Amino acid sequence: MKNTIKIKPLGDKVLVAPSKEDSKTKSGLYIPETASKERPEQGLVIAVGEGKVADDGRLVPIKVKKGQTVLFSKYGPDEVKVGDQEYLIISESNILAIIE
Repeated sequence: MKNTIKIKPLGDKVLVAPSKEDSKTKSGLYIPETASKERPEQGLVIAVGEGKVADDGRLVPIKVKKGQTVLFSKYGPDEVKVGDQEYLIISESNILAIIE
């Protein structure tokens, strides 16, 4: 029996699967391994928290949804690894845009 781990972000956190970068440019040039290991800046939203609690106590829901592709701040996320899969946990304030 295979154990499945489910990750549920808390508060205004978002769980993102980072996009895999190609090691070759569109023009056919290969990118060195050291350059291709830089942290990605976009990924697929896997799960979202319930939202941020405002100063007045009301819950402000997160604007991004599961399944959307987002662009985020390069140095904002925390890296986590579950089994062989790597994820990023990002505060909603570090998400810059939704890619449509």
